[in-house]
Amino acid sequence: MSGRPEAPPFVIIDTVKNALRVTAHEEGMERHGIARDQNLSDARAIIPALECVQHDAAADHALLCSLARWCERYTPLVALSAGSGLFLDITGCAHLFGGEASLLADVETRLAAQGFRTSTAIADTAGAAWAVAWYGIGHKKQRVIPADEHAAALEPLPVSALRLPRETAAELIKLGLATIGSIAELPRAPLAARFGAHLLRQLDHALGREDEVLSPMQPVAELVCEKRFADPIIDEETIRQVLARLIGNAIPMLERRGLGMRQCTLRLFRADGDVASLTVQSGSPLRDAGRMAALFHERLAALHDGSEAEWDAGFGFDLIRLSIEKTEPLAAHQHDMMVNGSTGDEIGHLVDRLSARLGAERIQVIGDHDSHVPERRSIFSAAIRSGAGYSGFREGALALAADIPPIHVTRPLLLLARPELLEVIAEVPDGPPSRFRWRRVPYKVHRCEGPERIACEWWKDGRGYHTRDYYRVEDEAGYRFWLFRHGLYERETNAPKWFMHGLFA
Repeated sequence: MSGRPEAPPFVIIDTVKNALRVTAHEEGMERHGIARDQNLSDARAIIPALECVQHDAAADHALLCSLARWCERYTPLVALSAGSGLFLDITGCAHLFGGEASLLADVETRLAAQGFRTSTAIADTAGAAWAVAWYGIGHKKQRVIPADEHAAALEPLPVSALRLPRETAAELIKLGLATIGSIAELPRAPLAARFGAHLLRQLDHALGREDEVLSPMQPVAELVCEKRFADPIIDEETIRQVLARLIGNAIPMLERRGLGMRQCTLRLFRADGDVASLTVQSGSPLRDAGRMAALFHERLAALHDGSEAEWDAGFGFDLIRLSIEKTEPLAAHQHDMMVNGSTGDEIGHLVDRLSARLGAERIQVIGDHDSHVPERRSIFSAAIRSGAGYSGFREGALALAADIPPIHVTRPLLLLARPELLEVIAEVPDGPPSRFRWRRVPYKVHRCEGPERIACEWWKDGRGYHTRDYYRVEDEAGYRFWLFRHGLYERETNAPKWFMHGLFA
């Protein structure tokens, strides 16, 4: 109740079994008779001025995910627990913080400074750590459970510490099996027959008899480089210098493994708990420190010009981490001194930088698709992910204009997003158009070529879909259009419709 001395006490309520119940309350409310799972009517009978706040599960989950991202300063393996908690796999990480006890104290101190009350524990198994953190009241002074003592630490804890459903825990308590120690050595077959295999599985997870698989929120990076600061940094120039140093540390590791970067993320951990991140991608494996740094510089520039939401440094960043999340094999390549083979690399680097500055989805290339229907034949995809737009240039296959034979253009390069309905006058129903009206503007046809007949894809559209007759037409002003008649006259329809599909440059 501290922090709100002048306001009435408040509780969090939610609908449980068709009744409004108290799911959480302020500290010290127990002495007034307020408890969890209590009916709201009973709580208000005790304190009429009770303030009620509806439970928001989505907001709780968002806050928990935010805390999980913050906890990545200790380990990249952070997972959400079934309840309102987090699992941190700190295997191989504790020595960076002076040992497990020091790491635990650092977590609690930092979260307390952010206004969170926490209950933490370290054990060999996720189940044992969860049980001691939530129910280990008698182990307040021993939150780090040694490897040979976690079974003894679990023995006096209630069966609810095994993360069991409430119904299962209540039934065990009715039978007198109130603690984990009371069921740890019982015959397994009767327990499984009465309470199901889930009880035994949770018991084995807690005692380490069976491995428990945790799913981290973020994929595990292949390479990680980080820099910690005793005094948080805030200016961008220092961040750029640290970034260059981290990239320089990552390049030799990539070389030893014969890999190139395809995606990496720079995470900046604020001293007050927030985490800012910048992710860059490359269209092909990249192992050049200057080009990797240039991609991040473009992302930083996008923050300043309004292309992206600019993050706030707050009180400064005390940890900067570079995570290389996606890689591909990249063999060492020796360039020919007599041949200028840098054209493809420069074009690829330009696409990477534009994608970093403007967004990957805004730099697109046209790719072929197995279809004869015009709007399905070509598809747009992000150039940085497909690599199709400049892979030929990377190989140095630059064709000269004089070597390209003349191409007779029969279709426009770009089509309308959707074919647009026309009003057409034709001399005969199945003949070419002589006049048409498009977007309320009349046009008179001066020249016309066609038709180019395109059948439907009956295996996709069905046999009832109509055939198209395309015409290339030119009006009196010299503008050229690509339009089609939808449906064969008297064979598929008695009133075929006309559509505009594209314009020639």
